[in-house]
Amino acid sequence: MGKYIPNTSTEQKEMLKEIGFASFDELFSHVPKEVKLSAELNIPSGKSELEVRKIMTGMAKKNHVFPVIFRGAGAYRHFIPAIVKSVISKENFLTSYTPYQAETSQGVLQSIFEYQTMICDITGMDVSNASIYDGASAAAEAVNMCRERKRSKALVSALMHPDYISAIKTYCHGNGMEVEIIPEKNGLTDIDYIKAHADEGTAVVFIQHPNFHGNLEKAQEIGEIAHEKGAKFGMSVNPISLGLVKTPREYGADVAVGDGQALGLPISFGGPYIGFMACTDAMKRSLPGRIVGATEDHQGRTGYVLTLQAREQHIRREKASSNVCSNQALCALAVGVYLAAVGKEGLKQAAELCLSKAHYMAAELEKIGFKRTEDGEFFNEFVTESEIPSDKVLAALEKEDILGGYPLDEKRILWCCTEVNDKASIDRAVQLIKEV
Repeated sequence: MGKYIPNTSTEQKEMLKEIGFASFDELFSHVPKEVKLSAELNIPSGKSELEVRKIMTGMAKKNHVFPVIFRGAGAYRHFIPAIVKSVISKENFLTSYTPYQAETSQGVLQSIFEYQTMICDITGMDVSNASIYDGASAAAEAVNMCRERKRSKALVSALMHPDYISAIKTYCHGNGMEVEIIPEKNGLTDIDYIKAHADEGTAVVFIQHPNFHGNLEKAQEIGEIAHEKGAKFGMSVNPISLGLVKTPREYGADVAVGDGQALGLPISFGGPYIGFMACTDAMKRSLPGRIVGATEDHQGRTGYVLTLQAREQHIRREKASSNVCSNQALCALAVGVYLAAVGKEGLKQAAELCLSKAHYMAAELEKIGFKRTEDGEFFNEFVTESEIPSDKVLAALEKEDILGGYPLDEKRILWCCTEVNDKASIDRAVQLIKEV
């Protein structure tokens, strides 16, 4: 990081003299004596770097980092090329913030522009913003941007991530939108329910693909039904899956969101994450957050600027179209570096490995009595059911330093595989479960 040089006592006296004071006491003379500190604060004295490092190392040891993980549910361990950390650790990126002064922020603006371009590339959409805080807030913002004067109802799939549903409900409670949950049917969003309940007041039909149980939805059919009813079609997607499945645009989505954590960001005990948002050209004026565009100066040189949006649109409290006032610039840079490093073929390979390993594990678990609860195609997550209590299964794995799947209830577990799970670790986990 850059150096921080505090001003000296002499410099402080010079500054005080410049503004007409002889001392700090005189500067704060208007502050009542009874609220001023009369003694030193009761806090420990400063420690050396070595002492601080020992304390922090001791605190860090309380965390348990599992070498093998079979849990996803919104947070995924993927392989991250070394170049990602190398680039984002450079000090000119570490302190990145919303780049209002374009003339002095061309590097950061270009990195965001490249990120937006890549998000548009993998989603098939026309416009992307500079990033939202996480996938949940991105989904909530997407529902909000689909609202129209006579359309204020959102049909949201029950098979979206529970946190995403919660965020959507919170946003809609504040802006007066109605949220209606579409029930699940055999591990998929109930299409018949959409046909019966989507009406002239429906602003958007929103699903997750793959859904929270890992199953691939009939997204194109759902999109067609939404459009027939005059509603928008929104999708939350796993960005890694886009290396294999159709893009949201190919499914007919008007807006596509998701969490970019899988694209170069470690799990890190809960964050930071990054929500991505992309939409069709027709909806670009409703897209919240920062948007970077490319232009040319009078000499024909490429330049980057904030475009289409003004921050003031988003700080007008209840009158604002959105309250997103910043961007996840460092996380967006990590996503951009990751996608540039792996390329289209690398993303496809990662998706294929996730798919094949998850299907292998599902087949092996079925052999020992852990059958999938739902039929149909799935990506890298799946749900199994067994008479053995979920907590007993997961405790046995944890004892062997393996983080098992996410427990949905006493009998069902949501399992996940990514490219970092090798065959040996899968076989070992299955054997341990078999012993239980």
